[in-house]
Amino acid sequence: MTLDGKVPSGPIEQAWDKTRFEMKLVNPANKRRHTVLVVGSGLAGASAAATLGELGYNIKCFCFQDSPRRAHSIAAQGGINAAKNYQNDGDSVYRLFYDTVKGGDFRAREANVYRLAQISVNIIDQCVAQGVPFAREYGGTLTNRSFGGAQVSRTFYARGQTGQQLLLGAYQALERQVNAGTVRMFPRTEMLDLIVIDGKARGIVTRNLVTGTIDIHIGDAVILASGGYGNVYYLSTNAKGSNVTASWRAHKRGALFANPCYTQIHPTCIPVSGDYQSKLTLMSESLRNDGRIWVPKQKGDKRPPSQIPEDERDYYLERKYPSFGNLVPRDVASRNAKYVCDEGRGVGETGLGVYLDFADAIKRLGEQKIRERYGNLFDMYQRITDEDPYKVPMRIYPAIHYTMGGLWVDYYLQSTIPGLFVLGEANFSDHGANRLGASALMQGLSDGYFIIPYTLGNYLASTKLEKVSESHPEARNVEVAVKESIRKLLSIKGKRTVDSFHRELGKIMWDYCGMSRTAKGLETAIQKIRALREEYWQNVNVPGSGDDLNQSLEKAGRVADFFELGELMCIDARDRNESCGGHFREEYQTPDGEAQRDDEHYSYVAAWEYRGPGNQPELHKEPLEFKYVHPSQRS
Repeated sequence: MTLDGKVPSGPIEQAWDKTRFEMKLVNPANKRRHTVLVVGSGLAGASAAATLGELGYNIKCFCFQDSPRRAHSIAAQGGINAAKNYQNDGDSVYRLFYDTVKGGDFRAREANVYRLAQISVNIIDQCVAQGVPFAREYGGTLTNRSFGGAQVSRTFYARGQTGQQLLLGAYQALERQVNAGTVRMFPRTEMLDLIVIDGKARGIVTRNLVTGTIDIHIGDAVILASGGYGNVYYLSTNAKGSNVTASWRAHKRGALFANPCYTQIHPTCIPVSGDYQSKLTLMSESLRNDGRIWVPKQKGDKRPPSQIPEDERDYYLERKYPSFGNLVPRDVASRNAKYVCDEGRGVGETGLGVYLDFADAIKRLGEQKIRERYGNLFDMYQRITDEDPYKVPMRIYPAIHYTMGGLWVDYYLQSTIPGLFVLGEANFSDHGANRLGASALMQGLSDGYFIIPYTLGNYLASTKLEKVSESHPEARNVEVAVKESIRKLLSIKGKRTVDSFHRELGKIMWDYCGMSRTAKGLETAIQKIRALREEYWQNVNVPGSGDDLNQSLEKAGRVADFFELGELMCIDARDRNESCGGHFREEYQTPDGEAQRDDEHYSYVAAWEYRGPGNQPELHKEPLEFKYVHPSQRS
């Protein structure tokens, strides 16, 4: 299999305009004849379904939540990047492109990243037109703040609830199309498999999570916008329902999975408080604008922060990275928090925490200004920890957050299965080995509002599609396979709960494939995961039946997929003998502890092909060329 990214030729700044002109179009009357299935209703899914519905396609949109408004995009806090240069501080499309490629540690496809930076300026206009209440200056103009990995202010925000406000904008656009009849919503419905007929994605098999009914849905193309796979670690900042099942089942049908080892550790999360915690809470990276990160200089210093004098504090990011200070990229901030805690200088009962201190900002700006910027985040922190961050520093520690890996897609966002398009966090395309803060919302909306309407139309206009019905033999075969998988899980009647297996898998992943990895540790993890997976299929207990609401059954299928994904992540991490971005191999680091890339041997996208149960996956490589942003050491 040869991987063709279909990157346009010619100057990068003209590539997207040239491609749009060269793509074939579907005329308005013919759009009504096409049915498109959209899996997921977060920012990428909702914006895609709304836009395609407005264009006249017949859209079926699926989400496992009770409403599109509950998609995990709603949890994003800090903001969305755009190269508007409203601050007149030196920003430009090219600088956003440069920062994104460099922030991703030179492991992203340049053409996709440049397009993202280009489209960013349109996204803000689109969202303002929808009524998204971005923060504004006193005179009424939109304001910006800084985020990690950038030296300019380009992040638009709505206090600490930017994801919620953007999702409500996309949701309203989606519901408008539902009312118009172009979009039909299927809430509480989970995709369990992909139907591939004559080599093309032609449908999905779903389970109604309330009634247990297994259904076949046929279309002319399938769009996956089902989010990331961070919950493979059990404890993450993701919603408990977030999972990899839609992407993984498509992977097993022939879609290559790219760069699975690239997972982002977010530096500002509320630390773990106990063994039976079910998830972690993110504190927006925007807090690093005004909060100063520090730990005591002395090991084991357990005094309250107010009793530690200024000269006995180590503001370690400001000391080590004077150009960026507390706004270093996320992977750098996370690793350095781990280092100081490993040295015995961590704070809190567990010693796994650092201070994020707002005392200087409150003194400089006043408490009211800090409340305006971060009020809901401070309230959330106080409700969870019973500590008032206006009076004492927050305690933070890195946690699993975003996943840069995902299904491989070309420039057109099409996977290795024709007709299967993948948007947002579910694809691998734009962030390389580490995502810049405030770029997730940007990518989801870029893919959904501005890219897929063109690339999907090009596919439909240039592909001969035979008429297919729900009774097609291949569709029935997939339906039978889904039912058999459910029957098997329910029949095991073992002694352990699904959650106990998931928690154990998550600990293996965090210990061996988390903030740092070693070849020996990854080998250990692979063996442990295989043994645990074998036990899972012999000893898991899934109570109830498949004929009605059964959340244990939902989780059981998702955790089964996490076992297989977790093994692939460790294989990918073991195979990549370098450190880059979110993938830090301890054997490959500079003398001062920075990631040491190997551009000669590993400047490629690792895309893995599923070769059947029990078989080793096959690696395919897409070489990465850097014509505009030349790789350099991030230090």
